[in-house]
Amino acid sequence: MKWIKEFLEGDVIRGPLLVINANRGITNNGLAYMNITLQDKTGTIEAKKWDLSEDDNAVITSGSIIYVDGDVLNYRDNLQIKIRSVRRLQDDEVDVSRFTISSPIAIEELEKRLDAYVSSIKQPECALIIKTLVEKFYKNFISYPAAVRNHHEFASGLLHHTVQMADLGEAIAKLYSSIDRDMLISGIILHDLGKTIELSGPIIPKYTLEGKLIGHISITHAEIQKVVDELNIKGEVPTLLSHMVLSHHGKYEYGSPVLPLTREAFLLSVIDDLDSKMMIIDKAFDQTPEGEFTSRIYALDERAFYKPKKK
Repeated sequence: MKWIKEFLEGDVIRGPLLVINANRGITNNGLAYMNITLQDKTGTIEAKKWDLSEDDNAVITSGSIIYVDGDVLNYRDNLQIKIRSVRRLQDDEVDVSRFTISSPIAIEELEKRLDAYVSSIKQPECALIIKTLVEKFYKNFISYPAAVRNHHEFASGLLHHTVQMADLGEAIAKLYSSIDRDMLISGIILHDLGKTIELSGPIIPKYTLEGKLIGHISITHAEIQKVVDELNIKGEVPTLLSHMVLSHHGKYEYGSPVLPLTREAFLLSVIDDLDSKMMIIDKAFDQTPEGEFTSRIYALDERAFYKPKKK
């Protein structure tokens, strides 16, 4: 079967796909249906199963790999599968590697770059806080995704996102001499550390209880405070780092309890937003032929982006 990124309107789909999410609904006529998100290692696609049966309810569950028989349609400028029938696949029928999206950059390369950034921090308090927290969460930090959906939602996505942001921060700090480079890089490394607790893991990530009730921003802030208390670190560095973490979403309505009020905090929020949105666009381009527009992207005001033809 084709990979998801190769799907075209009119294709008939018969093959295995991973169920990422499944939500039951009721039509105006009282009939049950299901909204489903399906995935292989090249991406995700939305699907619908109408005329839902009890067997369908049992088969289409989050985390299951199912055999899908359906058609690819264009619905509101987005590709979607209209499912005719499904069946659950047995373990011996499944190649799990088909369904795990991983970072486009080798994890060994990403680890090397992260370690170099951690070692490069000279400011004593920053260096101690960063080294302690990265070592504490290292295993999950290098393997977890950065999100459940939208951007860097693949294995090692958190590491990929962090290293790419650090590259941007390094370049910007060279342009503006007023920037505290060590503070900026430290904030970048820390900003999403709480996602190692907020999310369940690299395979079919879900929000944990702590993730739902507390969230990664507050989790990261609490972890900084623990380290600061344990190591008896004084001065304003811990406050500045906590401020960067608490304000990195940039706006109250995006989940930050405070707005960025230092240069480094402002830059962190801008770099985070830039890297996230570029990844979203790149993901859409991966499923779009040259010379055509992407599907409408919800996270970017439902705009469709044009993918130019290569010269």
